[in-house]
Amino acid sequence: MKQNICCKPTTRCSISLAICFIFLVLTFGAIQVRAEWPYVVTSPDGTPVSYEIHGAGEPTLVFVHGWSCDARYWRAQLPYFSKNHRVVVLDLAGHGHSGTARQQYTMRSFGEDVQAVTLATGGRNVILIGHSMGGTVIAEAARLMPDRVIGLIGIDTLENIEYPLTREELKGMIGPLEKDFQTGSRQFVSEMISPRTDSQLREWILADMSAAPPAVAISAMNDMMSLYITGEAARIFDDIRIPVITVNSDLWPINYEANRRHMFSFDAIVLKETDHFLMLNRSKDFNRALEKAVNTISKKAVK
Repeated sequence: MKQNICCKPTTRCSISLAICFIFLVLTFGAIQVRAEWPYVVTSPDGTPVSYEIHGAGEPTLVFVHGWSCDARYWRAQLPYFSKNHRVVVLDLAGHGHSGTARQQYTMRSFGEDVQAVTLATGGRNVILIGHSMGGTVIAEAARLMPDRVIGLIGIDTLENIEYPLTREELKGMIGPLEKDFQTGSRQFVSEMISPRTDSQLREWILADMSAAPPAVAISAMNDMMSLYITGEAARIFDDIRIPVITVNSDLWPINYEANRRHMFSFDAIVLKETDHFLMLNRSKDFNRALEKAVNTISKKAVK
């Protein structure tokens, strides 16, 4: 009978087995070290906030999503910016994988979520990047961290921080959401998406945002828009002495004069023929524009 030479207890075989074992241990250990697991930090009111860190390099870029969105909406930015920067993405309370026990979802409490994450990451030179509602959130966060934040970049937001919204207009916005959130939110969001946007991406955005928890979404919408009624949306920036740049679509006009009355400095980069979700449907052009904004703020911070 032919002997199985692999089982023959020779010195050579023992050495080979030992080498294989060491290789497996080292390989598995390397995989464990490289794994990028999400983190959780507690916001000041006790709400757990989920976040991720990618890459290395200063300034740290903290990406804040918009209304009824989450960290996934920055998926086209992570590989691009994590090459040269530490990139942080998070889910605000009530969104994504973060806690949902908060009674009221205010821009101030969202700002505290961003503050908690930023402090947990240890970032000292931070640029906050916020999409849509996230533009107001990062302003609140910057007001809480004057010693860490060197600039703000709004994404399709902050077109006119003095916009004269009335309570009747706000009721008209909230009404359809309270009556039938899924239908109302799909209608609300669909008006912000270009007909040129890929149909599959369009449907994903509509389905995803309309599946948000109605109580969270309505509370956040009420608080965000009420700041325009009271004038607080503009007054927030009176307390922030750092540059603000926006990367916007051409959906709505920008009131440069109104913004500059309150902001330390303000400028905008406008991408033509795009829409509210330009970071998803025009990601290559958007990334270049955002990189320009990041570099501009970085240079101002050095002076």
